[in-house]
Amino acid sequence: MTALQATDRARHQTYWFIACLGVLIAQIVAEYLMGRTPICTCGYIKLWEGTVNSSGNSQHMSDWYTPSHIIHGFLFYGLAHLALRGKPIAMKLLLALVIESGWELLENSPIIIDRYRTATISLDYYGDSILNSAMDTVFMVLGFFFAWRAPVWLTVAIAVFFEIFTGYMIRDNLTLNVLMLIWPLEAVKTWQGGV
Repeated sequence: MTALQATDRARHQTYWFIACLGVLIAQIVAEYLMGRTPICTCGYIKLWEGTVNSSGNSQHMSDWYTPSHIIHGFLFYGLAHLALRGKPIAMKLLLALVIESGWELLENSPIIIDRYRTATISLDYYGDSILNSAMDTVFMVLGFFFAWRAPVWLTVAIAVFFEIFTGYMIRDNLTLNVLMLIWPLEAVKTWQGGV
């Protein structure tokens, strides 16, 4: 590769990364226009909210659902790797960001919020703060870059660990979240409720 080709490639990568940043900004603006609260209505920001059934859950920078968003990054890297073979990593990241940002907007729409409240144990869920939603996307990006650089076996092992650990700690994880959103099972809902 010549110096000119390397410069041209770096310039294209920069454009793709700017587009990625644009997707995150668009997500934030869209959520603001949807009426989402910027930060927790408690008036302060925490790095970690460890109580699942609290008004602070899904309102601060990270919580028990953060591992799920890291796993999103693992999964979206795998999808982008297969769908965009030979394309720049920034283009693959853009695909992942479009999917994650789209999900964040859908997740914070009345239809999904109501679904969570009726089909799962999340009776007090009223959606994410903009901060929490943006951080969910940032954690997805971290998972994406980890999966890009780490061996597949390690990425899979971490995903399995996250699922088992959060399942044990809070009786919920990405797998159960998707299951209960798509096909709610009363037995799972009862178990998640600690009954």
